[in-house]
Amino acid sequence: MADEITETSNTVAAGQLRAFIERIERLEEEKKTIADDIKEVFSEAKGTGFDTKAMRTIIRLRKKDQAEREEEESILDLYKAALGMV
Repeated sequence: MADEITETSNTVAAGQLRAFIERIERLEEEKKTIADDIKEVFSEAKGTGFDTKAMRTIIRLRKKDQAEREEEESILDLYKAALGMV
């Protein structure tokens, strides 16, 4: 009886593990597809004459809130001033 319970527990655990692994694999494939789509959009923008490095910077900045952007900009200004870049 105890062996049956252990075997059932192992089967359930193995089934759950397999389900988690398969979900992660599907999500990884979706992530790759999305990354390829993003790469394609950047290529299209570059072909139209846009600077993709600047676009990536804008996208990164838009993810931050206003206060975080202002803090980053003030630190950059301070560092540039210290290096005589302004």
